[in-house]
Amino acid sequence: MTYDPSLRVLTVLELLQAREEVTGAELARRLEVSPRTVQRYVMKLQDLGIPVEGKRGVGGAYRLKPGFRLPPLMFTGEEALSLALGLRALRQLGLHTLAPAAEAASAKLTRTLPHSLREEVQALEKAVQLDDSPWVVSTDAATLATLLRAVRASQVAEFAYTSNKGAATRRQVNVYRVMHVDGRWYAVGWCQLRQEVRSFRLDRIRELAVLEGTFTPPQNFDALAYVRSHPYGPPIYDISVWLALPPEQLHGYLSVWNTEIRPEAGGTRICCQRERLDFFASFLLTVPCDFRIDSPPELLSEFRRLGERCAAMLRSDQALHR
Repeated sequence: MTYDPSLRVLTVLELLQAREEVTGAELARRLEVSPRTVQRYVMKLQDLGIPVEGKRGVGGAYRLKPGFRLPPLMFTGEEALSLALGLRALRQLGLHTLAPAAEAASAKLTRTLPHSLREEVQALEKAVQLDDSPWVVSTDAATLATLLRAVRASQVAEFAYTSNKGAATRRQVNVYRVMHVDGRWYAVGWCQLRQEVRSFRLDRIRELAVLEGTFTPPQNFDALAYVRSHPYGPPIYDISVWLALPPEQLHGYLSVWNTEIRPEAGGTRICCQRERLDFFASFLLTVPCDFRIDSPPELLSEFRRLGERCAAMLRSDQALHR
């Protein structure tokens, strides 16, 4: 998503209002731009009559003239904490492109708080670390916003879509819901090409447009229930695996998405449906325990293939170091 420079200029204003003084280097880091670009933003604010004081050079420190403040809003402690955590978690939803807007909103929040709450929120920012999961797929915030507008107005969305097998098609979809699950954003609705309800990953959508045509959405449509029953299209393999650890000791390793997990014989039974056995085999190798594959036999074949690859790599390494 490409931001208009005016939005970043306003973000600089918000950050300046939230702090006594901010260096050009810090503004550049938080906005993900160069220090010279920050300098141009500051000059633009000054041209607009905003009383920004400080050095204009690269790395200079900036501040607003004392007394220049916008009227504050009022939040309770729990409201402020929830807003701060929500803003910090945007990247965990794959919305990295909203970083400048999140910084501006965070600065507004800090500015509106009384001193005691402000200190708590600042302590939160220093104490809490949120890791970017490798399973979270980055999503264009503009695509998300456009689809949300289509849902709200019950208008048909048209876009180019690339399937998980690489096939590209043009779709017109009555989008019922937009949802985030298992690290990905989905649009769920009636596909006019396939004449059935389908789900579409937002990171695979291109050339999105909202058409004039409207539709009547079904009442109480449950997108989560639909995607749970159709996670990747028609499933190919029914998988049943036993792991030699109880479920409570596997926390953090197993995804509950479209997977049945239950205790069995001192260990854990996993039952699921998957289209890619190579991915599932690689996942099993990361689990710190022994396991037994009961079905399908193709999964055992996948492990034989992986074993042959590992053996070939070791032979190559040994030959290299002779």
